[in-house]
Amino acid sequence: MTNAASLAYAEGYAAEDALAAEARQRAEVVGVAPVGPACASVLGFLTAAIGARAVVEIGTGTGVSGLCLLRASKEVVLTSVDREAEHQRHAREVFTVAGIAPQRFRLIAGSALDVMSRLADGGYDLVFLDGDKVEYGEYLDEALRLVRPGGLICFDNALWHDRVADPDQNDPETAAIRDLLQRVQGDETLHAIVLPVGDGLLVIRSAA
Repeated sequence: MTNAASLAYAEGYAAEDALAAEARQRAEVVGVAPVGPACASVLGFLTAAIGARAVVEIGTGTGVSGLCLLRASKEVVLTSVDREAEHQRHAREVFTVAGIAPQRFRLIAGSALDVMSRLADGGYDLVFLDGDKVEYGEYLDEALRLVRPGGLICFDNALWHDRVADPDQNDPETAAIRDLLQRVQGDETLHAIVLPVGDGLLVIRSAA
């Protein structure tokens, strides 16, 4: 069984440059919790591995995860949704400093479910979800519609601060994430794995 020191080593193995560090500093200033370095690295790896071109992200934050998704390939075009336009201003500045062309990212301020309902069926290779945990079940419904056959759906916080594995924890967020995991596990059309990086990353491959 992997111990805490090994997990910390794995987290630290995903080295980040000064621009990623700046995005994290901006997140701290505005009070949002971005994905950890290892999770960001995995997202970039998966994006590149499947040759993704069109990616949806729910939860822009200040651009930590978006930066990894966009850097995975020069072909990636990112649609990122967040309720907070001010957070997206920071993300836009980070992407611009990184030299990413403005036509490669679309930042939409609004409700995740409202925006997702307007996106094209089967138009995306990867959907990354890091928004309101209580809405995770509804996010899955929309993501299954949005992702192409064989595409990937990724949920951050799949372990939710060690609460999901603790049966005594039944707050709304924990219950919603637990319900999502059980639903995915029981769906024979989906292939899924929970990766113990950061706060847990659920990766789902849609039916081909």
